Amino acid sequence: MNSKGPGSPHPSPAHGGLLPQGHLQPLQAVLFDMDGTLVETEQYWGEAMCDLARELGGSMSPAARERTVGTSMRVAMGVLYADLGVRRDEVDLQGDVRWVEDRTAELMAAGGIDWRPGARALLAAVRDAGVATALVTTTPRRLAAPVLQRITGDLGGNPFDVTVCGDEAPARKPDPAPYLQAMAALGVEAGGCLVIEDSQVGIAAGLAAGATVLGVPSLQRMQPLPGLVVRHGLVGLTAGQLGDLLRVEAGGAGQ
Repeated sequence: MNSKGPGSPHPSPAHGGLLPQGHLQPLQAVLFDMDGTLVETEQYWGEAMCDLARELGGSMSPAARERTVGTSMRVAMGVLYADLGVRRDEVDLQGDVRWVEDRTAELMAAGGIDWRPGARALLAAVRDAGVATALVTTTPRRLAAPVLQRITGDLGGNPFDVTVCGDEAPARKPDPAPYLQAMAALGVEAGGCLVIEDSQVGIAAGLAAGATVLGVPSLQRMQPLPGLVVRHGLVGLTAGQLGDLLRVEAGGAGQ
């Protein structure tokens, strides 16, 4: 369920982390989404879904594809089936899910895994600042593993104190369960957490868990919400600026 980064230089998150000047609540932890937030892998899921649509004799519309971003595979399949006008039973659905996951793994192996702009530097900065970190993804462990291996290799060690994958939580985003599970494993309070997400369902999960959310749009547009700050990219962000985001008032603020 959880994995601890070896040789973590951090103080215990229970003792707080970075405390920006004048801040009433210390930044205890930053919880990162994976696909489309830290790494450029969301397009592989989209390509695999479009490939399955062709296998089923149709074509997935761009609007349907957008609605699947960040969702569970069950939800994504429902969107695809409705878009194609096909009916599939539970056995078919499970087979289709496995087909898409296998195809996504093939595409990642062939195309490689690249960082989103600014993500590598920000993750390293958060670690250097002594703030606890978690990776919270809807992707199942078997597909997240090669991504984690790449991230670990690039940063010279596992940068996450805790990881929660889609097949390791009792429910998937937009349910808050994955983020609540990560917070419990870290021993932190939701009010001291910042979630970084690129999808609407991920944002909903982070907000429902009680965290402040930084939304960085990738394939979906984002509407203002209480507790949500929207920023178009991670380039140039510092750990101190992340701590400042906990000051966001109800209604959010865009940058």
